Amino acid sequence: MATAASNSAQDVDEPSYVDYETFLAPDFRPTSFANTLVVATNNPNDSPLDLSTPLSRVLFDAQEVDSHIDQLTTRSAVPLLRYTQQQTSASGRIVSELDAQIKSLNDSYRQLEREVVDKHAEADEVRQVALRLWETLRLGQAVARCLQLGRQLEIQHSELASTGKDDYSALVRCSHTILSLREILESRAPGEEGHGLQRVDAIRTLQDQVVNPMERSVRETAERIVRDFAIPANMTFAQGEEARAKMVWAINTLYLLSPTLAVKPDKWTPRLLLQNLETYVRSALQISITSLARSLGQLPTLEKALGDVTAKCQNIVSLELILESTKPPPHPLFPGAASPHQKVPSLLQPLLAHLETGSLPSYFWRTMASSLAARVQDIVSRGGVVARTLRTNKGSVGDAIRLAVARGSLPPSAMVDGKTKPKQGNWDRESAVMVGSVVNNLGR
Repeated sequence: MATAASNSAQDVDEPSYVDYETFLAPDFRPTSFANTLVVATNNPNDSPLDLSTPLSRVLFDAQEVDSHIDQLTTRSAVPLLRYTQQQTSASGRIVSELDAQIKSLNDSYRQLEREVVDKHAEADEVRQVALRLWETLRLGQAVARCLQLGRQLEIQHSELASTGKDDYSALVRCSHTILSLREILESRAPGEEGHGLQRVDAIRTLQDQVVNPMERSVRETAERIVRDFAIPANMTFAQGEEARAKMVWAINTLYLLSPTLAVKPDKWTPRLLLQNLETYVRSALQISITSLARSLGQLPTLEKALGDVTAKCQNIVSLELILESTKPPPHPLFPGAASPHQKVPSLLQPLLAHLETGSLPSYFWRTMASSLAARVQDIVSRGGVVARTLRTNKGSVGDAIRLAVARGSLPPSAMVDGKTKPKQGNWDRESAVMVGSVVNNLGR
């Protein structure tokens, strides 16, 4: 081995015609080398170029390299074969050792598969069954709760007319039950209590035959109470307290049943309540405007019309008193700090903000005055006996209107007890606006 290595070293040290450094350089390019060789063996101005000389040089280098490779392989054949034999022998020993290890590893894997993989598959099936049982149990509990609330709603709804005298406090109890059902049925996202309930026939039947009809009945009953609200002059204080209580139940019911789906708590408003209250105020206004405008063309009926207008405004005043003394009820769907209007002292503020006014009586008189002005101008433009009679009596008409505003802005006696003094408002501006809407449009 030492002699062969010495001979190999001598062969490497023998001089060679091949320029190894050029061919082994990292920046070697065959095209650049060929171009340099052609230029070195030719005159660039000759035409055609002589390529035989550079080609012979390249062939000579190739033969030299081939000869050198042949010498190296011939002289080093024995060491190479011996090295290859040693490597093959070592590889055989490694393979034999690895076979034993691989067999042991395969046996271990099969044991692991029996003890873990197969059991994991069985456990996963059990897990799937448990999950589905739990989902069924959750759905069953939600269905049971909805059916229980549905039965509770039927009982509470029957209390509205269970005796000869309606129990309107049942309106709020029904509203709370409806909200509990709404909270479940509207929680449809995965993981929420109502997820999957819409696919249960019993729940769809409950909604169609119990919840929706009774919610509509409760809402319509509350709307009817608001629509028919009135405090006649001859009503006693006890009757006034009963009317107040009934109105409070209706207001709270409409507050609670106002839509909440897809509305953020800080943006929520009792839309159903505000719509009904606004409808009540505008209906009183429309009736009063029509009656008073007709009486201005028939002055003998003016006193009766002003009496009706006074009564309508006193109803508005009574409504304002009730709203001012009624705090927003706690909303089950907006618990704790998320509950809207908890900082609002009463339910009057949302209505005033909705109507953009500071007082309901003031809103009543000012809105009526703006509509009356056009009616009076129409009477004057037609002329005739009606217009002349109205001009002649405009002083007494103005006084009657001024008195009606003063009386109409006071609360009815049934709404004021001995301990509570009625608020003494200053209605001079409203009186002036009302009188001016008629008198100022009569001309001279």
